Amino acid sequence: MNAVRVVRWCLLCALSIVMLQTTAAFAVHADMKGKDPALFSRMPNYYLSADVETAAFKAHTFPIFKPGMENVVVEGRYSEYTYGFDESTKTERPSGLQIVRNYLNAALRVGGQIMSVDSHGRWATMRFVKDGKETWAFVNAHDGGEGYKLIIVDKQAMQQDVTADAAALDSGLGALGHVEVPGIFFDFGKADVKPESDAALKEVVKLLQTKPALTLWVVGHTDYVGTPDANLALSNARAAAVVKVLTQRMGIDAKRLSSFGAGSYAPVASNKTDDGRAKNRRVELVERP
Repeated sequence: MNAVRVVRWCLLCALSIVMLQTTAAFAVHADMKGKDPALFSRMPNYYLSADVETAAFKAHTFPIFKPGMENVVVEGRYSEYTYGFDESTKTERPSGLQIVRNYLNAALRVGGQIMSVDSHGRWATMRFVKDGKETWAFVNAHDGGEGYKLIIVDKQAMQQDVTADAAALDSGLGALGHVEVPGIFFDFGKADVKPESDAALKEVVKLLQTKPALTLWVVGHTDYVGTPDANLALSNARAAAVVKVLTQRMGIDAKRLSSFGAGSYAPVASNKTDDGRAKNRRVELVERP
């Protein structure tokens, strides 16, 4: 092997070692499963340190710390992104405040609304409305900038895949004296029955038509977000709205139905979780003498 070949071989070996080291450095901080959201780009020198968590339908509570306003529960398509700082870049980490401020500025540039910001700048809640679609976002950063989390919920009604038929409602009433009616929908904090509730309400109509002597209380329930008085008023209004649809639009005799609101006083699950609160927001039928 002549001198030129030796030099070339040494250079190739050195280059291979550098490439292996570089690849290994990147491999340590390669993204986990998932992609960035369409709404935001990530902060420079950060990587997805956990798989992106998604759910076709989920409820999430967004914190709101403003006078006269309360936390907002938003239901819809859920996405959660967890980012870590890539130390191999040998660059200075941004502070948590800098991370959050970047997201706030980005939100404002596309017409977003800043709903709430932590007094220390460690987290923020944002809301976007475009083309009739509503999206909520929450960013929460570590003080030292070693990582941050981004949660996005595209607000939408759940696709109702299961509707209790008249026979199932009748069976529940016979066994327990009360039964939940899945598939009755309201917007957050409102009492208007949404059109996608019709399938479930038609089953209630069938039940009443096959049981001409049956009389019912329609009972509304809420989670414990908000004040007890507000929840009682909301549950009363929702129950009354259901009765109104059944009697005025679907032809049921008003003498057979009464409405009642139980507020948050009869939960069926823990109010400490999003899933539990979703279960507690419901409409039930209770057999009336």
